[in-house]
Amino acid sequence: MSAVLNDSGRIDVPGDVSRGRRRIRCNGDTGGVAGSITWEQLRELAAFRARHGCAVSIYVGLDPSIVPTAGDLASHTRSLLARAERQLDEQRAMLTHEEWKALTLDLERIERWFGSEFSREGVRGVAVFSAELDDLFLPLLLPWPVDDDARMAKQLYLAPLVRVVGRGDGALVAYVGRERGDVYRLSGGQLSPLVDETADVPGRHDQGGWSQARYERHIETIVDRHLREVADALDRCVRGMRDVRVVLAGPEETRANFEDMLSSEVRAALVGWVAAEAHVDAPRLLDSARPLLDEWRAGKEEELLARWREEAARNGRAATGWEETLEAASDGRVELLLVQEGADRPAYVCPACGRAQIMEGSCPLDGTTLQPADTGLELAVHQTLTHGGTVEVIGEEHRDLEPVGGLGALLRF
Repeated sequence: MSAVLNDSGRIDVPGDVSRGRRRIRCNGDTGGVAGSITWEQLRELAAFRARHGCAVSIYVGLDPSIVPTAGDLASHTRSLLARAERQLDEQRAMLTHEEWKALTLDLERIERWFGSEFSREGVRGVAVFSAELDDLFLPLLLPWPVDDDARMAKQLYLAPLVRVVGRGDGALVAYVGRERGDVYRLSGGQLSPLVDETADVPGRHDQGGWSQARYERHIETIVDRHLREVADALDRCVRGMRDVRVVLAGPEETRANFEDMLSSEVRAALVGWVAAEAHVDAPRLLDSARPLLDEWRAGKEEELLARWREEAARNGRAATGWEETLEAASDGRVELLLVQEGADRPAYVCPACGRAQIMEGSCPLDGTTLQPADTGLELAVHQTLTHGGTVEVIGEEHRDLEPVGGLGALLRF
């Protein structure tokens, strides 16, 4: 059977004979909406290798200015599939008739899926992986844009996905007011509700025969209890998550009192506050929180680059440039691959073991003649993921990697 979501939300992806069938949890339900991909999922995809022929990897960006209608999308998809067909023609001499026919069926199946099963609502990018002879058909609906591309290779083409893995996900955004207390989690580019601690605070018309001062103290007691309940709920959320950050929103009058109620764990995770109206909905709340999250991400990049510079300066656990980094990735030493946005270059790969280097020749491990690869970045990404590492794409505001060709790494050893 093909690789699609089963009842448990996992995707069955066939492995090679020695490993058996692997199970990958992704968002590839053809009837679902755009969702997130984790590093664990991406590592499992990196472990896939076609046993027969090649696998097809198609990326489709959904910029409304380029593909505003269904007809435009169909035309756009056909042009990408035509690019894949040209690659198929170039490789035909190296394929058996069965392999060539299967790849033709892959392209037809992808076109049918876009034409009859795909819904673009909430989707800004799509990746589709297909390998007929290995029972693989996996569409991934993405809440972030990707560049159009089409590839055929033994392994899945994954470099475009490292920019969107977990992007912005995991953050908590909470609205805190005198009556409202909502905690959301950012997932798949959207805010999903976690906690609703809205309180029923009586208005002035309910005071009856109470004195004004006594009644106001009663209201403040209710508000104080409400804020403490929100603070406790937020603390439970933070304690139950890993490496989470928090953005709080609400009126300025609530901020001072509420911050005094926060636990040390929530304070440590707090990115900042934004002003927001009492009845703001989740999409507008996210729009308000996004600049703070982007600022936090930029700060994280600065910290990683500072650590990389320090390690490189003392010849410590860092690799600089393509030659060192490809070697380290092939040896399984890369903990975190650092890639400047847009960086890439040709390289060479061993068809037997996957080892990568920038110079042609023979594999230093098994003597196999190396084959040229037009994207060295894909080789670095695959080796990093296969050995359990992660990848950080550095934005254009940071230029630390430019002197070394846009590639570096923090190493395990």
